[in-house]
Amino acid sequence: MGQSELAVGADIATAVESAPLDAADMRRRIKAIFIGSIGNLVEWYDFYAYAAFALYFAHLFFPGEDVVVQQLSAALLFAFGFIVRPLGGLLFGHLADHYGRRVALTLSVLLMCFGSLMIAVTPTYDTIGIAAPAILFIARLIQGLSLGGEYGTSATYLSEIAHERHRGFFSSFQYVTLIGGQLLAIMVLLLLQKVFLTHEQLMDWGWRIPFVIGACLAVVAAVMRRDLQETDAFVDAKKSAPRESSAKALMKYPREVMLVVGLTMGGTAAFYTYTTYMQKFLKLSVDLTDDQTTMVTAGSLLFAMLLQPLYGAISDKIGRKWLLIGFGVAGTLFTIPLLTSLQAAQGPLQAFCLIAVAWIIVSGYTSINAVVKAELFPTRVRATGVGLPYAITVSIFGGTAESIALWFKSIGHENWFYYYLTGCIATSLVVYLLMRDTKRASAMNRHD
Repeated sequence: MGQSELAVGADIATAVESAPLDAADMRRRIKAIFIGSIGNLVEWYDFYAYAAFALYFAHLFFPGEDVVVQQLSAALLFAFGFIVRPLGGLLFGHLADHYGRRVALTLSVLLMCFGSLMIAVTPTYDTIGIAAPAILFIARLIQGLSLGGEYGTSATYLSEIAHERHRGFFSSFQYVTLIGGQLLAIMVLLLLQKVFLTHEQLMDWGWRIPFVIGACLAVVAAVMRRDLQETDAFVDAKKSAPRESSAKALMKYPREVMLVVGLTMGGTAAFYTYTTYMQKFLKLSVDLTDDQTTMVTAGSLLFAMLLQPLYGAISDKIGRKWLLIGFGVAGTLFTIPLLTSLQAAQGPLQAFCLIAVAWIIVSGYTSINAVVKAELFPTRVRATGVGLPYAITVSIFGGTAESIALWFKSIGHENWFYYYLTGCIATSLVVYLLMRDTKRASAMNRHD
């Protein structure tokens, strides 16, 4: 991107920021953001319901007496959902950049509905044999494709529909709902465990309930998204930009693609460490009980949700770059001490406080990473540019974080993972220091 283009973008941004806010326009934007965010929550709930309930259904799909092997088989299918996410990022990015954000968002949540419903109704191994895990495999493939497309498209939609003055704040709700989806899966598990079902009922048939709930919620979200307002940026770009394949168009922005990879690397490794892996870490390394682990995990996720819009609003005032640098510096300096102290934590309260400190650091990335990526690309390639390189990076560094941590633990060097995570964050810090502040030099108003 040339200096003249950056200057024009900065002038447009200044003009928009100085314009008075229209109340009706703001209500319209908030409604669109709410509907877009709710769909995101449903998608992430459906995806993580699998991880939350795998303990209860793995024995029904994977034969044998070894519980560890059964859980490993279920975990491999969970990991496969990450492997296909880049394909989802490319497919739905193309749909969003050529046919509209609304179309791609609606189709992605319908695809997630189909995947969840497949899991809910699939017969067990005892009933249909090897076809049972095969169908489960296909369902996870479908869910992975859906989620791979959801991130880039929803990040693009929320960033485009938000008023420029509050873009960081409103786009932060992507991670509010992303974390909220995981929290909702945990809450459904708690309710089924403690209120509605016995352990035997959960192991026999009750594990199907969360997937039925997810499929129903996805239908509701799809209906809501069907009437979403298309973004002005896409409408304008469709009038002026020539037709071109998404992959070919993306090749014109190699620097921006590499920036997405670099700025995502440390953030996604940290995010999955303190979300999906943290439950196992609290149970296996901190020696908390099952109930304590669930409560600490749920409490820390709720705390993380509250931080996202706060940090997003701060980025609207001081810029995106300083928050990313803050995450990079603090993550590099304090990841090893934090995880070492957490491993030696005395009780759930101390564990919660340490994880809360970690979220204060990590939220410097999670709250604004979506809008930063969206601000890197012009409209006609934005959804693909955000979604594809992000999905590839998450597959490599995010989806593997838990497996790498458990492998280090299995060979007796659990603390090596702390150094690995620190290295990932430090690498991203170099990118944060060298990249431009996307709030000050945004491509949001470019449609080429």
